[in-house]
Amino acid sequence: MATDSDVMTYILEQLQGAGKVTARRMFGEYAVYCEGRVVGLICDNQLFLKPAPGAHALLGPVAMAPPYPGAKPHLLIDDGLEDRALMAQVVAAIARDLPEPGPKAPRRPRRA
Repeated sequence: MATDSDVMTYILEQLQGAGKVTARRMFGEYAVYCEGRVVGLICDNQLFLKPAPGAHALLGPVAMAPPYPGAKPHLLIDDGLEDRALMAQVVAAIARDLPEPGPKAPRRPRRA
């Protein structure tokens, strides 16, 4: 089931205190970025965050589930989403824990 754009918009609003938070549509679902790093996914109208050490320290025990079949388990955020301040801290902590994004390869010219 694809994620509704209204749900994606609501989740992004809840995460805005973390810095520059954006989402990019991918296969009917969304990747969530904070400061250019992928911090989580929105799949089936649910928020899944990467299980970084900073997130575990702030959230404590939280349910883990794969966002899609075959994926590694992520932190499944249900009740905590309403706490904007906490979610902003968690997303910012995940972004700090992740490595800098690598440089993008230059685009190859199209063949004629």
